[in-house]
Amino acid sequence: MHTPERHRRSTVPPTAAEPAARPGRPSGRAAVLALAATATALGLVAGVQGGADAAVQGSLPAGTQFYRDPASQVVKWVAANPGDSRTPVISKRIASQPQAIWFSNYRPTTVTSDVRAVTAAAEQAGRTPVLVAYAVPNRDCGGASAGGAPDLASYDAWVGKFAAGLGSSRSIVVLEPDSIALTTCLNAQQQSDRFASLARAVTAIHAASPAAKVYLDGGHSTWNSASEQANRLRSAGVLNADGFFSNVSNFNTTAGETAFAHNVLSALGNPGNLHAVIDTSRNGNGPAGSTWCDPSGRAIGNYPTASTGDSAIDAFLWIKPPGEADGCAAAAGTFVPDIAYQLAVNAADPTSPPASSPPPTSQPPTSQPPSGGTSCSVAYRVNSWSAGFTADITVKNTGNATIAGWKLGWTFPGDQKVTSAWNATVVQSGAAVTATDLGYNGTLAAGASTAFGLQATFGSSNTAPSAFTLNGTACTLS
Repeated sequence: MHTPERHRRSTVPPTAAEPAARPGRPSGRAAVLALAATATALGLVAGVQGGADAAVQGSLPAGTQFYRDPASQVVKWVAANPGDSRTPVISKRIASQPQAIWFSNYRPTTVTSDVRAVTAAAEQAGRTPVLVAYAVPNRDCGGASAGGAPDLASYDAWVGKFAAGLGSSRSIVVLEPDSIALTTCLNAQQQSDRFASLARAVTAIHAASPAAKVYLDGGHSTWNSASEQANRLRSAGVLNADGFFSNVSNFNTTAGETAFAHNVLSALGNPGNLHAVIDTSRNGNGPAGSTWCDPSGRAIGNYPTASTGDSAIDAFLWIKPPGEADGCAAAAGTFVPDIAYQLAVNAADPTSPPASSPPPTSQPPTSQPPSGGTSCSVAYRVNSWSAGFTADITVKNTGNATIAGWKLGWTFPGDQKVTSAWNATVVQSGAAVTATDLGYNGTLAAGASTAFGLQATFGSSNTAPSAFTLNGTACTLS
């Protein structure tokens, strides 16, 4: 039987309201301004807007440019790792793009100033911020993203303080992911009370900031039916909101979510004031079957834009920050470079022409690349603690011929034992280890690289391997 909960989000994203939950993350206006220079140095510009305005648009102007947080985990990682082989593609395809900023910790004394730090910076930049309010009581039904306000009265007060920081400029508020689609832990009265509180939240936000666009939880296309979701949204006051969001932290295709959004709107009676926004941060290759927790082979989807060409869809947004783990490859919400790299390398550049564009008029060279044998380099980077470690391993084809399928081998000099891996199949026999591609990352053109990671334990020694072989050929260490 299909279990919708297996396809829902299960992450705890970073929050501007509780920086302590993400070690080392600055917070507030000081952090925004302090890291602005970093974003400028990286050449980060406004999100791709899709060229000329489409003929048909939703309620957001097609030229809307979204705000990019200079304190995001990916921006900080790119700035701190200029020599990493993964940095160029992560920088160009992820760090360059605007992403939602989450407020997921219940801190009523600081939430107004935390929100205002973001909206003030966005106003100064002439951009529209996307903010996620994520503090409803009994959040995630006590699952991996459990938390929130202690009760609905406290939540109502928190929302009022959240709204007070929005200011008078346009903002987008993604109000409480999972709060409407996921109610299996609530009885009928509790569900009714939550929906009433969400309706009050919509009113409070609009009253404090009339320019704010508020979107309620629409779940996604493989969860509740469109009619069921529409009924729940109506009970939660969606008719007084600006619409609903779908696919947050999920992988369903944009086409599928667009069709679902139209069906939900139809079930609501197609009110003219309601539209949808879709999370396209990780849906470029669609879902990986029923695997929802850090599945391999995924790709970023549509770049953030308000130029959707569909009057029902206000925007494609990156609500779940690409590269932040779901909880399997690393702790939920942790930025994992290998995940970001995989999402990025499987996608097109934001400046690339669409696939339907005509080919260039100039002809490619007719000569074939020179032949040659396998040549490779390996970078092995370790993050170690008292009895364990993770290793990020980057393999580069330094030869002049394409490698079709790879197997990397090495021998641990100590008593290391691999416990898990991502982006590769890793098998250990004694001290000998082999890592094999997963198919989607098996082809390495000349000069191309791929990265994977592992987690392991050790007893007395964690000395790094001194030699690696790729398909039987010795690699140099980098």
